[in-house]
Amino acid sequence: MDASHAPADRRTFARAAWRLVVPYWRSEERWRARGLLAVIVALHLAAVCVLVLLNAWNKAFYDALQALDAASFRHQLARFCGLAAAFVVIAVYRQYLTQRLEMRWRRWLTHAFLDSWLDGRAAYHLERCRDATDNPDQRIAEDLRALAGSTLGLSLGLLSAVVTLASFIGILWSLSGPLAVPVAGTVLTIPAYLVWAAVVYALAGSLAAHRIGRPLVRLHAGQQRCEADFRFALVRLRERVEEVALLGGEPREREALHGRFAAVVDNWWQLLRAQKRLTWFTAGYGQAAHVFPILVAAPRYFSGAIQLGGLMQIASAFGRVHDALSWFVESYGAVAEWRASVGRVVAFAERLEAARSSPEAGDLRVTAHDGDALDLDGVDVTLPSGDPLIRGARLSVDRGERVLLAGPSGSGKSTLFRAIAGLWPHGRGEIRRPHPDRVLFLPQRPYLPIGTLREAVAYPAAPRPDMAAAIVAALRRCGLDRLVVRLDEARHWEQELSPGEQQLVALARALVHAPDWLFLDEATSALDDASEARVYRALRDCLPDTAIVSIAHRAGAAAHHDRRVELGRVDPADAFDEQPVAGRQAATG
Repeated sequence: MDASHAPADRRTFARAAWRLVVPYWRSEERWRARGLLAVIVALHLAAVCVLVLLNAWNKAFYDALQALDAASFRHQLARFCGLAAAFVVIAVYRQYLTQRLEMRWRRWLTHAFLDSWLDGRAAYHLERCRDATDNPDQRIAEDLRALAGSTLGLSLGLLSAVVTLASFIGILWSLSGPLAVPVAGTVLTIPAYLVWAAVVYALAGSLAAHRIGRPLVRLHAGQQRCEADFRFALVRLRERVEEVALLGGEPREREALHGRFAAVVDNWWQLLRAQKRLTWFTAGYGQAAHVFPILVAAPRYFSGAIQLGGLMQIASAFGRVHDALSWFVESYGAVAEWRASVGRVVAFAERLEAARSSPEAGDLRVTAHDGDALDLDGVDVTLPSGDPLIRGARLSVDRGERVLLAGPSGSGKSTLFRAIAGLWPHGRGEIRRPHPDRVLFLPQRPYLPIGTLREAVAYPAAPRPDMAAAIVAALRRCGLDRLVVRLDEARHWEQELSPGEQQLVALARALVHAPDWLFLDEATSALDDASEARVYRALRDCLPDTAIVSIAHRAGAAAHHDRRVELGRVDPADAFDEQPVAGRQAATG
C-alpha cells in the first residue's frame, strides 16, 4: 500500500491513525507530554471564556452607544482593554506551548521511525522490494512533521470549536426568541430559531465543502510524491554530476528532470483547480456568514423586541456558533492534507513492519558461531525469481587465510558476499560464519558519511580518543599522508576525494578496526598497481591473524593471496574451482 493508496475505509484509516498517535502518549515522555497538553487545553478553555465575556461586553458597549451614555462608554472601553490583554496573553502562550509540544512529539516520532528504519536492515530490504516505498526520507522528514503538527492543530481546533459551541449555543438560544411562521393557514412557532438557522447553515456548508473538496486528499498525496521524486532526482544528479559530465549526459538528465517537474506541475494544476473550487465556496460562505445573523435577527430588532446592543450580541453569538459548526468547512483543506500525510506514514509504517518481520522470502540460512572458520557446504544461491546463480558452493576459510574469489562478471561473486553478510536470503543451504562484530565488509564503492574525515575513517564506530594514533598511522600506511592535517575538517568527502582515495580511506578503516574477518568486494579496483600492493602489504603486516577474502579482477591481486577460488558460471557441475597461488602453499577447502 503506497501513500497514494492510503486506507480508503474510514474505520481502517482511523484505526491506523490511532496506532500512530497513541504510542507517544504512552511513551517515556507521557507525563511531560500530558502535562503540557493539559496546560494547552486549559488555555483554549480560557480563550473561550474570554470570548463569552466579550460577547456580553458587546451588548453593554452598543447599548451605551445607543443611549449616548459617555460614562458607561468609557467604562466599557476600559473593560475591553482588560479582556483584550488577557486574550493576547492566552493566545501567545497557547501558540508557544503548542509548538513546543509539536516539536517534542515530532522528535519522538522521528527517533522511533529512524530506529525502526535502520533496525534489522529494514532500510536495505525496503529498497529491494519490488513495490518499494517511495521517498522514505520525505516520509520521515516531512510527513512526520505534518503528522505531529497537523494532528495537534486540528485536534485542538476541534476541541475549541466544541467548547465554543457548547458555550455560545445557550447564549444564542436565550437571545434569539421564537419565530412565528404561517403554514397552510396555521402559525408554526419555531423556538430559538436562530440556533436552528445556524445549525442548518453550517451543516449545509459542511456537506457542500466535503462534496467539492473530496479530490484534495488524493491530489495532496500525489503532490507530495511528485515533489519528493523531483527533489530526489536533483540530489542524485548533484552527487553524480562528474560521471554525467564525463558521459555528456546533461541533455538526457535535463529531459528526465523536465519530465519529473512536468508531473509536479500537472498535479499542481489539478490541485490548484480543486482548491479554487473549494475557495470559491468557502470565501462566499464566510462572507455571507457576516450578514446572515443580522438578517435573521433583524425582524426582532425592527419590532423593538431588542435594542442595538442585543442585536450585536446576537450577531456575535451567532458568529461564534456558526464558526464552531463550520469548523469542518474552514478546515477541510488542512484535513485533506493531514489525511494524505498520515496515509503516507501509515503505508511506510506497514512496509517497515513487513520488512523487519519477514524481509524477503528465502531458504538460505546464515548462522553465526564462536569458531574461527567460514564454511559453505553445498550452498545454492538464486535470483529473487528462483533462477539459479550459484550451485553447490563449497568453501572453507580459516582464520588468517588470504583467499581470492575470482570469476567472470555476472557469476555471482558479489551476491555470494551479500549472502555471507546475511543480506541475500534467496537460495538453499547454510552459511556458517563468525559473529558480525568480528567481520568487516568493504564494498567497491565506499560509504563516507558527511562529517569530519576522522569520523569517516572510524565509521561505523564513533571516533574515540584512543583511536587517534591508529587513524593517523592507517592513513599514512595507505599513502594518504596529505589528509592527516584535514582529519577534523567536516566535508562531503565522497565529492572531495577521488574514487581511489575513497577506497584508500575505507581500507584505512579496516586497519583501524582490525577485524578478524575482512571481505573486500573489489575494494582496490580504483587503485594503481603500486597502491594496491602497498595496501595489501599493510593488511598483511598490521593484520596478520585476519582472514581476508577478496573479489578482484586484476591478475596482480592473486600475488597477495594464499589461494584462488574460481567461481564459474552456473552451468558447470562444480561452480567452484580452487587453485593455489604460485609460490604459496595451497589450502584445502
